[in-house]
Amino acid sequence: MNIRRFLLVVVSATALGGGIAISAVTAAPTSVRVGHAVTVQPRLTAKFLAAAQAALVKDLRHPDTAMFPSGQPTPAVTGAITDTGTYNWAGYAEVSTTAGAFTKVSASWSVPAVTCTSEDRITSEWVGLDGFSTGTVEQDGTSSQCFEGVALYYSWYEMYPAGTVEVGTTVAAGDSISASVTRSGTSYTLKLTDSTHSANSFTETATCSASTCLDESAEWITERPEYATTGIVPEAQFTTDKFSSLAVTKTGSFTEYDITCVDSTDTYDIVSTSALSAGSFTNTWQDSY
Repeated sequence: MNIRRFLLVVVSATALGGGIAISAVTAAPTSVRVGHAVTVQPRLTAKFLAAAQAALVKDLRHPDTAMFPSGQPTPAVTGAITDTGTYNWAGYAEVSTTAGAFTKVSASWSVPAVTCTSEDRITSEWVGLDGFSTGTVEQDGTSSQCFEGVALYYSWYEMYPAGTVEVGTTVAAGDSISASVTRSGTSYTLKLTDSTHSANSFTETATCSASTCLDESAEWITERPEYATTGIVPEAQFTTDKFSSLAVTKTGSFTEYDITCVDSTDTYDIVSTSALSAGSFTNTWQDSY
């Protein structure tokens, strides 16, 4: 996001298991052609941001677990990377059939700038444990929301069974992010560092029993979340989303998955994923739905 004499507006509220706070940057009013008339888009207001936040809370109500077109793949020990598709995830996952196999996952990325239309869209990038083969999630990352043509950026974590919890309020496109989820026994540490705007950085701790949070997978993902009632949120338009410095701590055998986000008919890509190279990969936007 280019910041040139822009007005920073912040609003925060509490919902589900935690608060959702959003930062937004907008330029001076711009002309928008409607039919033969030309209207002027007003500056962002607290009322507008509150409406955007309310929509976001509804969009993030569903757990961030993978949705597979042909049913969940069964992990098999192999030295090769297995290709698979989901309706909502793009990236990589390592999966084990043994509970407690993973104890840490981490990566770095830059928050991708999104191009907004009048349609509401969302994209998130995160690292986490579980969610591929289990119904629990232990994740942290950043998200970009297009609400009525305006781009809103924020940072968050999610720890089962609570909902998404926002921490940062000044995240912007291009921010340099490093994130990790670490487990020690039944204790989890979720850490995110925004090197560009340090106020968005956080370290949070939580607990989850070993019988509930199985730690059978680790992920590096670009995601379009699922609506609570009507389907999957359209993927917000970005250029590329590069994950680097991928790292994972694990024991035993595992299967590695290259995940492509596909449309509802499993015909074409929504977000494509590159091959791994030197501990990094790039997700590329192809379509919104």
